[in-house]
Amino acid sequence: MASLMYCGRNVGIKCSRSWLNRTPKHHIFLGFSVRASSSNVETVDGIYTQEHMEMRRSLRKLIDTEINPHVNEWEANKKFPAHEVFKKLGQAGFLGVTKPVEYGGLGLDYSYSVALAEELGNIHCGGIPMAIGVQTDMATPALAKFGSDALRQEFLAPTIAGDLVACIGVSEPHAGSDVSGIKTRAVKDGDDYIINGSKMWITNGLQADWMCCLANTSEGAVHKNKSLICVPLNAPGVNRTTRIDKMGMHSSDTAQVFFEDLRVPQKNLIGEEGMGFTFQMIQFQEERMFGIAGTLTPMERCIQDTIDYTRQRLVFGAPVLDNQTVHFRLAELQTEVELLRSLLYRTVDLYVQGNDVTKFASMGKLKAGRLVRQVADSCVQFWGGMGYADESSVSRAYRDFRLLSIGGGSDETMLSIICKFMGTLPKPPKKK
Repeated sequence: MASLMYCGRNVGIKCSRSWLNRTPKHHIFLGFSVRASSSNVETVDGIYTQEHMEMRRSLRKLIDTEINPHVNEWEANKKFPAHEVFKKLGQAGFLGVTKPVEYGGLGLDYSYSVALAEELGNIHCGGIPMAIGVQTDMATPALAKFGSDALRQEFLAPTIAGDLVACIGVSEPHAGSDVSGIKTRAVKDGDDYIINGSKMWITNGLQADWMCCLANTSEGAVHKNKSLICVPLNAPGVNRTTRIDKMGMHSSDTAQVFFEDLRVPQKNLIGEEGMGFTFQMIQFQEERMFGIAGTLTPMERCIQDTIDYTRQRLVFGAPVLDNQTVHFRLAELQTEVELLRSLLYRTVDLYVQGNDVTKFASMGKLKAGRLVRQVADSCVQFWGGMGYADESSVSRAYRDFRLLSIGGGSDETMLSIICKFMGTLPKPPKKK
């Protein structure tokens, strides 16, 4: 044991770093390993090894000491200090577990990012894990895979270190799930792009230092005329709105960002021009797996909190939990959570092996968005009036996780993708 966080960076928390010295092994359906949960740090499960567990234990300590004590305050203020929190996470090595080592990452496979997402579910709100996920699995995957060395040194390395806060700019006021319909344009002028347009629903939007921005860089087919560009957000020509108030995810700041004749060097292009749509679709797969993983621990906590509360709450002289309707429903929901976990782990295992997981990631995203709503809704009902009060954990879960069926591709978009793989999506009518 060393006085170190995992990855050997000194932050005064004791843990073993031996997990970094062994190649991860995956045992889906073939054997058993251990996983962390909100109630028991080590339980039997599929894809995680002891190395994953060392990481999760270390992250849990940071969450319990540096984040959860402040969550209620940050929720009330409708903003958390992203630079402060991300710097602590970066110093501990949690912002680049799958990123290249030459830029400060750990170079591990994607199962470690999923383990990270599951553990972030122990944060007592949805907004902060979502903001972290934007930094690690939404704004940076394409940059890490396809960006030039100079671009990764300028943007990726300080983002992994927690010195910069990142955001992803895809959605627009009239183009959300329809990525092909974006209107933001980047026109060449000398060695620069001049960008005009706006991006909507930008998580970390008020605090971010840079944006991974999808923009149209040419005319032509909508799937081949887009590029991803690293856009500094402190430059002239960038205007951010005041915070957008939301039903949930209160501690995560959300903004609309406007570009008016914003000049950005062409060297800020990620990969090849015209490949932005393809890069973003690849990036979406990691975002969706991260989002699925991020619901598992909150759903388990929601169910367990409801068990604890209904065991104490008496109605007609008996605990609410004793009603068959209640304990059967909670058992059914817990079963659904485990089925979702199995689908996720199968998807991750295939992804780590280099397979296209678009279909399974879309299925998991669809199921996670619907299941987390069912869990929260049932639990609020069983809590009665207390479930409707802001102070209850189930009320916050009800508000926060409704977003999952909308953000990162709506349920209807996921269904369209699945239908495409099934060969059941209607073909567009032929033009006369």
